[in-house]
Amino acid sequence: MAPLLTRPQVLESRLRDIPAEPGCYLMRDGDDRILYVGKSKSLRSRVRSYFRSRHDLSPRIRLMTRQVCEIEFIVTDSEAEALALESNLIKNHQPHFNVLLKDDKKYPYLCITWSEAYPRIFITRRRRFRSPLDRFYGPYVDVGLLRRTLFLVKRVFPLRQRPRPLHPDRTCLNFSIGRCPGVCQEMITSQDYHRTLRKVAMVFQGRSDELQKLLEQQMERYAERLDFESAARVRDQLQGLDQLTADQKMSLPDSSVSRDVLALASDERVAAVQLFQMRAGKLVGRLGYTADASGLEPGVILQRVIEEHYSQVDSVEIPPELLVQHSLPQQDLLEEWLTEQRERKVQIHWPQRRQKADLIELVQRNAEFELLRAKQGQEQQALAMEDLAQLLELSGSPRRIEGYDISHIQGSDAVASQVVFIDGLPAKQHYRKYKIRSSSIRSGHSDDFMAMAEVIRRRFRRWARAKAEGADLAALRRRGGSALQTDGLNDWPDVVMIDGGKGQLSAVMEALRELDLQEELQVCSLAKQREEVFLPGESQPLDSEPDQLGVALLRRLRDEAHRFAVSFHRQQRGERMKRSRLSDIPGLGPKRVKELLAHFHSIDAIQLASIERLSQAPGVGSSLAREIHGFFHPDASERSDDTREQSA
Repeated sequence: MAPLLTRPQVLESRLRDIPAEPGCYLMRDGDDRILYVGKSKSLRSRVRSYFRSRHDLSPRIRLMTRQVCEIEFIVTDSEAEALALESNLIKNHQPHFNVLLKDDKKYPYLCITWSEAYPRIFITRRRRFRSPLDRFYGPYVDVGLLRRTLFLVKRVFPLRQRPRPLHPDRTCLNFSIGRCPGVCQEMITSQDYHRTLRKVAMVFQGRSDELQKLLEQQMERYAERLDFESAARVRDQLQGLDQLTADQKMSLPDSSVSRDVLALASDERVAAVQLFQMRAGKLVGRLGYTADASGLEPGVILQRVIEEHYSQVDSVEIPPELLVQHSLPQQDLLEEWLTEQRERKVQIHWPQRRQKADLIELVQRNAEFELLRAKQGQEQQALAMEDLAQLLELSGSPRRIEGYDISHIQGSDAVASQVVFIDGLPAKQHYRKYKIRSSSIRSGHSDDFMAMAEVIRRRFRRWARAKAEGADLAALRRRGGSALQTDGLNDWPDVVMIDGGKGQLSAVMEALRELDLQEELQVCSLAKQREEVFLPGESQPLDSEPDQLGVALLRRLRDEAHRFAVSFHRQQRGERMKRSRLSDIPGLGPKRVKELLAHFHSIDAIQLASIERLSQAPGVGSSLAREIHGFFHPDASERSDDTREQSA
C-alpha cells in the first residue's frame, strides 16, 4: 500500500472521516505495523496538523508522516480517558516513533503477586504482568538498598520464606522461630496474610511514617486488652521499621508536603531520568528510567515518564505535588488525569528559583551520573563490537550475534541453546531451546558434531526455503526480515558463534552447504582451552588475545549459551527422572503421574506422603494409594501383608 502523502484524494477522504472529538489515533505503515500512537481532545485537528503544516514538525515526525498508509482512531469520552488509553496502546504495541522507555533490564523491580491466595514477594528485572492484580514497585536505582530492605522486611514481618514447602506435611524451622506464618500448611488464612502483605507494601510505597503510626495504634490496643505478647510482637516490628528508615538521612526543611521530583540528563541518543520520592521531607525512594532521546524535547520525555510511572501505581502513591525540570507539553491534562487517579488535587510545578529549584538541580546531578554510567557501558560495548568486526573482517559492527551450545550427559537428554546478543547486550526474548531429535544421539552414545549440525539446519531452514523459492535474502534483511519474521525483529544474525573447535565448525558449515547458505552467514567458533577463534576453512586460529574486547564479547556469548543449555538440560533430566520412577508403579499412567506431581510438587513429597494423603490426590483411590506407598516403602508393605495374614 502506498503512503497517504502520495494519494492526496485518499488522504483528504481519511481526514474528513475523523471526528472532532477526544480520543486516540494510530498511524500504520504499508505492512500494517503501528508507527505512532497519539491522543487529542480534537482528533480531526490534531491529525490534520501532521499533513497541513509539515514544516513545523520535527525531523522525526516528518519521517513518520512519509510512511503513513492508514489512519485509525478510537473515540473516548474525555481527554483524560484518551491519555490512559494512549499509555496502554504504547505499552502494548511499542510504536517506533513514540517516546519509548528502554526496558534494558538495568533497574530491578519488586513484585508482589496479589492475585495469589498467598502472595509472593520478590525482586525481578522482568516486568511481566501475569494478572492485572499483581503489582510492580520501582524501578529502583540502588539495587543493594532494595535487597537489604527486602531482607529486613522478611525479618520484621512474618512472610513465606520459600517458594515451595520444604516438608509435605509439616512446617519448617522458619515457622518455629516466627519468620513464617505457616503458609505451606495454611496455618494462616489468606485474608490475614494479605493483611500482612498490605503493611509490607506500604514500605515500598514510601508510606513508612503512615505504617509506623498504624503499628503504634495497634500496639496500644493490644496493651489495653492486656495482650502483652501481641503488643511485644508489634513493638519488635516498630523497632525493625526504625532500622529500615535509618538510611533515609536526606531531609528538607519543608516537611509538610509530599512530592515527587523529576529531572533528566540526555545526549543526542539517550536520556537518563531520575524520580525522587520525597515523603514528609524525607527521601524514601529513587527510581530511574532511560529513554530514546533522538530529536525529542526534554519536556516530552518527562511527560512520557509521568504517564508510564503513574499509570502503574496505586492512588495512595501519587503525591499532591510534582516538581519537573522542564515545562510539559500537556501539563493541564496531566494534572487533571493525576487528580482523577488520586481523587484529590495534584499540581505540577516547574520551579525556577529557591529551594525547589535547588532540589531539581540535585536530581539532575544524579541523572547526569546515571547517564555517564550508561554512556561508559555503551562505549565499552561499541568498542567490543568494533574489535570483533576487525577480528572477523566484517564490513561493519555486528548488531545481532548468535551463540550455540550443546548439553547432555553421555548422550542422554541432549539439548541445545541459541542465545542472542543485540548491540552487545543479551536479548533474552530471542533465546531459543532445542531438543535434539536425532535417533543416533541417545544414552551412551553422543555426537556433538551431529547435534550442532541438526540445530543449525532447524534454525535456518526458513531462510533456505525462501532462497530456494527465489527470494532476495539481502533485500529481506534490509527490510527487517518481515516476510520471515516471527518476533518483531530481524532474526538474521550478523555473526554466528559455535561453542567448540574446528570439528564443530566443520559440521556446521556442512549443514549450511546443504541449505545453500554457506556464503550468506559469517560463522566462527570459540575453543574453550585457549580461547582461540576459528574461521571456516582455516587450519589455524585467528591471531587474537584472550583478553581483547572482541574475544571477551564472544566469551560472554559462549558462557551465556553454555549456562542456558545446561539449565535446560537439567530441567529435561529432572523431568525424565521423575517420570521414570513413577511410571514403574503399576496403575500409574502419564496422566496420573502428571496429576500427582502437580498435587505434591515433588517426587520426594510423594515418597514421604502417607496412604491417607495419597488417596486424597486427584485420580488416586485407596487401592492405588497403597500401591504407590508400597513402591516407596516395601518393608512397610510386607509388614502390613503379614498382619493381614495373621488376622485372617
